[in-house]
Amino acid sequence: MLWVAPELLPLTVIHGTPATQKGDVYSFGIILEEIIVRGGPFKAARQFLDPQEIIARVAARENPAFRPATGRRDCPDDLLDLMEKCWYDNPDDRPTFETIKASVKYIMKGYCENLMDDLLRRMEQYANNLEALVGEKTEQLSQEKRRSEELLYQVLPRPVAQQLMAGELVQPEQFECVTVYFSDIVGFTALCAKSTPMQVVDFLNDLYSTFDRIIGFYDVYKVETIGDAYMVVSGLPERNGNDHAKEIALMALAILEGVHAFTIQHKPDYQLKLRIGIHSGPVCAGVVGQKMPHYCLFGDTVNTASRMESTGEPLKIHVSEATKLILDKFGTFKLDLRGEVEIKGKGCLITYWLIGSSELNRRPLMPTQDILPDSQDCNPYPLVFMGN
Repeated sequence: MLWVAPELLPLTVIHGTPATQKGDVYSFGIILEEIIVRGGPFKAARQFLDPQEIIARVAARENPAFRPATGRRDCPDDLLDLMEKCWYDNPDDRPTFETIKASVKYIMKGYCENLMDDLLRRMEQYANNLEALVGEKTEQLSQEKRRSEELLYQVLPRPVAQQLMAGELVQPEQFECVTVYFSDIVGFTALCAKSTPMQVVDFLNDLYSTFDRIIGFYDVYKVETIGDAYMVVSGLPERNGNDHAKEIALMALAILEGVHAFTIQHKPDYQLKLRIGIHSGPVCAGVVGQKMPHYCLFGDTVNTASRMESTGEPLKIHVSEATKLILDKFGTFKLDLRGEVEIKGKGCLITYWLIGSSELNRRPLMPTQDILPDSQDCNPYPLVFMGN
């Protein structure tokens, strides 16, 4: 009964559903409202009134007449005027369907000359819009994929991460010879006792950011820092011949130079001291774990490199004989014999101090603060080490 003309509502209650052409014109106006607002009849009014109240007010023929609410923003003015004429309370004032047909044809001129042509045009427009939308969403997906990949490359070496993304099983791999670097801050516990936790965090962040800038110039992989310990390895996951020892040695000299120039913000007069140890030998490497997987190193080489650091001296680079023999092949490194040193679990070993290299005049010793190599060249892949 929401579509029934006001003059027919009383007759509808008594005699059923009487029909007149003028009554149909009113009903057509209600249908126009439905099309325009994309909802049922009296869409706005039904938010506050139930259908029976609406019917009662239309039947009462109030002044002004109670009709559906539509705004000028909902449709063209010509169509809104035609719809309101169809709702006139006096049936004789309502337009005929011939007049309505002519009015609709005039209003839709330039919009819909032919229904089928208009339908095809709208479908073509929708397809074009859909293609653009799919392209936009695809680009967003590609960007998110690149972000996820770069994040994974920060956790695992790039070749290993690519294998995992391809759904391949990463098999453990034996490396005949790599060089492992360890460094540790001398007096770190005492320094922490005189600093606030926030100062310690800021200090380590500044220091390791400096280290990260330095190692970006060398063919090395960064290890996940453990407290004040910093570990780097060269020669895996991609082998580089004997260059692993040279790359680590040059990097260690650059880091040592960086430590000399490093200033602790909350203790500007404090001279930071670092112990550095280097050792070369075989290791086994593989991905361990499914949640937060780590690329882990196993073998006695890791333990020995750690011992080289712990038995070293502040602001010196302690080198094992195995690493020294490889560095001698290049003829560009200066090492001083330290002598025999008691190494836990290994007995007495002959070790050396790395003093310098003639290659330092051809490669950067300490990059400036504003030089940041690309992340792809930095290879800041965290590694986890596990000894025997």
